[in-house]
Amino acid sequence: MEFRLIDRIRERTAQGRDDVRLGIGDDAALLAVPEGQELAVAIDTLVEGVHFPRDTSPADIGWKALAVNLSDLAAMGASPAWALLALTLPRPASAEAAQAFVDGFAEGFERLAQPHRLALVGGDTTRGPLAVSVAVHGFVPPGKALRRAGAKAGDAVLVTGTLGDAAAGLRLLQSGAGIPAGDPRRDYLVERLNRPEPRLAAGMALRERASACLDVSDGLLADLGHLCAESGVGAEIDSALLPRSPALLGLFDDDGARDFALSGGDDYELCFTVPAARVAEVQADLARLGCGATRIGRIVDGSGVRVRGADGAWLEPARQGWDHFAA
Repeated sequence: MEFRLIDRIRERTAQGRDDVRLGIGDDAALLAVPEGQELAVAIDTLVEGVHFPRDTSPADIGWKALAVNLSDLAAMGASPAWALLALTLPRPASAEAAQAFVDGFAEGFERLAQPHRLALVGGDTTRGPLAVSVAVHGFVPPGKALRRAGAKAGDAVLVTGTLGDAAAGLRLLQSGAGIPAGDPRRDYLVERLNRPEPRLAAGMALRERASACLDVSDGLLADLGHLCAESGVGAEIDSALLPRSPALLGLFDDDGARDFALSGGDDYELCFTVPAARVAEVQADLARLGCGATRIGRIVDGSGVRVRGADGAWLEPARQGWDHFAA
């Protein structure tokens, strides 16, 4: 069964690359890093019931398992090349059920991998609670990788896209909130949860422009706090400037939408800092790439992240973001 599953994934995700000297089928892959490039490597694990709801479709799991890793490459300004996949599956009701899951998973994985010419070069399957681990590898010119360290007092803080959609989508799946499936606003928010778009082109465009960068996975406050800690600075955010989608604002009041944007997590947008003099230039370029960028605050001397409310007073958010090990 194990090798048949691996074969099915390989068939669905085949991708020709000259730098893959030996891919799936042997004990290890043989890969050639192009001359003049550094290798960026990231890995994430998604667990059913923790990182995605139990009734999530296999195709959405396949997409998201790859997307969250590509987002890490985007945050480094790297271009994707290869991936490894470890898939833990519960005992299936039948061989057909296992085949259907793998086919769906591979379809979602492939749909995101193909446009980025990402090759699946190895993997493993085992039995247990449903969990997916993906390791991705990408290239970045020497010394050009974006990092969390480097932000300086006076820099502007920006984010791509909109914030809070995924967390709101999860809330709707969990509670319903009286919004039926088929409502385009609900469907949009759930789609943002299940199929985040890694901002790879934006990350590459920010090379030599952003002073610091990361992706927003655990929530803006938590992740910007990590950037500030690595850079040895603080940040001040204006909550009125947070970019929020019409769907989010249409289904939740302003306070709820603000809280989702600050600490909801699962956005996989880029949060980055640039010198104030370069904001307009960077915003124009990212607008051309289709994701845009919104200025939401500034870097200051000190530490931590403070949020200013619409009335000018400092807010005390109820939570900072997702904590995997919180009780």
